[in-house]
Amino acid sequence: MKYEWRKQEKNLYIPKQKPELVTIPEQKFFLIKGKGNPNEHEFAEKIGVLYSLAYAVRMMPKQGYTPDGYYEYTVYPLEGIWDLTEKGRELDTLNKDELLYTIMIRQPDFVTTEIVERAFENVEKKKPHPFLNDVTFDIFQDGLSVQMLHIGPYDDEPKSFELMNEFIKNNNLERTSLQHREIYLSDFRKVEPAKLKTVLRYKVKSIE
Repeated sequence: MKYEWRKQEKNLYIPKQKPELVTIPEQKFFLIKGKGNPNEHEFAEKIGVLYSLAYAVRMMPKQGYTPDGYYEYTVYPLEGIWDLTEKGRELDTLNKDELLYTIMIRQPDFVTTEIVERAFENVEKKKPHPFLNDVTFDIFQDGLSVQMLHIGPYDDEPKSFELMNEFIKNNNLERTSLQHREIYLSDFRKVEPAKLKTVLRYKVKSIE
């Protein structure tokens, strides 16, 4: 039976349209960092190389190698950690050219350093990519977080962030970072902006 994150991990990926508290466990990711406007071509290219690696892992059994502990699964969605440069924080309005980002795709727990190396080798052989060497593999454990589902254009996210900030204030919590995480449940190339579904998440801690 195929492992589907939408069903098995609904608490992490299918939240309600209102803020809620959740604890994020340790997770493994392919990731790549960058700076600038996500509407630029470079951003799309970086997304492409992440998916190439993610599917290289997913398809290994069909390429003649089955990793230890492998199971059928649905590839995880694209995620992004967003921040601003010092210059960007000083501005009254958002300048997307001053955005700092880490985009990433989660990997199943069975993925090891050896599997990662094989994935890189497979992508290099099949279709070399200019950003391949910029991708790294890392483990994150966000722990206590506040999240909610945002439906609509990305530019309308501040409305949801206001709700999250109010929830944090009312529940004796505080953010532990100025960064925030986004999980993209919709393909922006195929879904109209009004129907885009995005999980928004802040890392927080309790105030003593």
